[in-house]
Amino acid sequence: MDIGMLWFDNDPKLDLSEKVQKAAIYYQGKYRQAPNLCYVHPSMLPTVKITAGAITVRSHQAIRPHHFWIGYQREVELQSPPVTEPSDS
Repeated sequence: MDIGMLWFDNDPKLDLSEKVQKAAIYYQGKYRQAPNLCYVHPSMLPTVKITAGAITVRSHQAIRPHHFWIGYQREVELQSPPVTEPSDS
């Protein structure tokens, strides 16, 4: 991700898509660029990857529950599969 912002939202009244859109509105106002990628904790995502409007939402174990790492990533990088870290075997 080229530029990212950490966002917190634990509002039980909003679904995941609404929370991502709320973070995106703030992000766009602050950085003057629309985000296209958001990472969330795996427990928040029903599948490996979804979209919320024009934003791709992916899970990453390093993100804490109710936190959103939202930002902009070049399209070429969005199309490639996420990098997995080697296990300690």
